Amino acid sequence: MSTPPDAVAVAPAADAADGSAPAQQSGELVSVLIPAFNEESTLEEVIRRVGEQSFPMELVVVDDGSQDGSAALLERLVQAGTPGLRVFRQPVNRGKGAAIRRAIAESRGTIVVIQDADLEYDPSDLPRLLAPILEGHADVVFGTRLRGGQPQRAHLFWHYVGNRFLSLLTNVLYNTTISDMEVGYKAFRGDLIRSLPLEAEGFGFEPEVTAKVLREKVRLYEVPISYYGRTYEEGKKITWRDGITATRLLFRYRFRG
Repeated sequence: MSTPPDAVAVAPAADAADGSAPAQQSGELVSVLIPAFNEESTLEEVIRRVGEQSFPMELVVVDDGSQDGSAALLERLVQAGTPGLRVFRQPVNRGKGAAIRRAIAESRGTIVVIQDADLEYDPSDLPRLLAPILEGHADVVFGTRLRGGQPQRAHLFWHYVGNRFLSLLTNVLYNTTISDMEVGYKAFRGDLIRSLPLEAEGFGFEPEVTAKVLREKVRLYEVPISYYGRTYEEGKKITWRDGITATRLLFRYRFRG
């Protein structure tokens, strides 16, 4: 039977496996949001590796109008009963921000974390990313690729410079000390992220959500993460134009009432 064009009925949420991770001990449901656009080559492995983590979870995948085999792959995984997998489809490609906003709206967890579908971020880092929230220290946790301590592929030079500039601008405008504003690995208390009036359609999601959580005066922590970055030839999508957009949005949300 074919599934509706915008959603797929799914299996129950995954239970925690044996182990001692904080999330497993707390029993809190973690919503792992996976926005995906033409990531057929890595999407199944991302879902498998996230599912191997030892905490109760749901995997909320939003296929953002993919034109490769991602939709068929996701339907196969749902039909196979992949634990906790919930799939939603955008009929056309609207951008990463729109896909994340859809996933946030569909999420049910007390903690929400964003996992890119391209394997630039290692799902084995998820327990480290979640720990400050689960231990009661943080409301929001950003991974950081720029404080060291974990394996790092050498960054594209101008991406590195641009990220450093945007992080510095964030710190000046919002009186904080984060090192990696543009990182895709971010975790939030579920009630907090679902309460934010987010608008971004594309890569502007990162500066928008950063600005809005900082305006909320939340407890924000950073933890070092691994980074297996891609080149443009390997599928990287963000460009210098997104850096200009990020600069504009950081100023906009700092001074807009």
